[in-house]
Amino acid sequence: MTPRLFARVRESLAALEKAKASVPFVLQLGDLLEGLCGTEQLAARQAREGIDFVREAKFSAPLVMTKGNHDITGPGAVEAYRRVLLPFLSEETGTKISEAAFSRRQGGTLVAFYDAYDKNSLDWFDKTLTEAKPQRLIVAIHPPVVPYNARSSWHIYSSPKQSAQRTRLLELLGRHRAIVLCGHLHKYSLLVRRTDQGKFVQLAISSVAATSDGKPRDERSGIEAYDPDLVELEPRHAPETVAIRRELLTAERPFINHFEYADTWGHAVVRVRGGRIAAEIFRGLDPMPWKRADFAAMLS
Repeated sequence: MTPRLFARVRESLAALEKAKASVPFVLQLGDLLEGLCGTEQLAARQAREGIDFVREAKFSAPLVMTKGNHDITGPGAVEAYRRVLLPFLSEETGTKISEAAFSRRQGGTLVAFYDAYDKNSLDWFDKTLTEAKPQRLIVAIHPPVVPYNARSSWHIYSSPKQSAQRTRLLELLGRHRAIVLCGHLHKYSLLVRRTDQGKFVQLAISSVAATSDGKPRDERSGIEAYDPDLVELEPRHAPETVAIRRELLTAERPFINHFEYADTWGHAVVRVRGGRIAAEIFRGLDPMPWKRADFAAMLS
């Protein structure tokens, strides 16, 4: 299915180029690799084969990615990421990239690639924003910042011990009215989260295919749908943590200004035009947009 998804992405790129739109890069939101190879040698081989697979896609724009947990899981996976994937990113961007936390600037828009698996990333992010002073901010991160489904403990800084880091990240995102793009949970979601410093948008996209049409299941819409009962979407998932996951959703609920959810997959085209950022969301292999989101309007 992945080669067919890559083909659909190529079609989207062709349509954008025909419309004279500038496409700086194709974004992959982590877990390019499965990981868990068992040995250092196999981890290196999987990384090389993964990059070869991407090159064979022959995208007309560079491919950049954020680090996922599977990319660095298993013996030798961390080393393979550094020795294979980071040099590939440097090659694609024409810029030396030595860490998974890096940024790209497109006019007044800063795209920050947040390494969710490095304890130094929050300081890096704060410093980057202070120095860059972006007019618009897009953040690419593998796990969500805001929980949105049954696996509501799988977001970044979800531990009670990390509450200070979480508050700091939320306020940075709100202050800059950020657009957060994430993956990890293999589900679609679009939400607006309010903070003391302002609001930000979070768009979650899955590229894990179930059926070619990506027919959505378990659709939810409206802030009233964001409630602790989201844990019932996966009743067999970690029953011993149900109470904790319900508490996390309950704590977030007062800060949610917009909520959409569906079990589906596909890709999205994010457009930056002047001061506005919007997205077209494609379901499965369908060439027509399933949804459109005007992020500027959502943050107004």
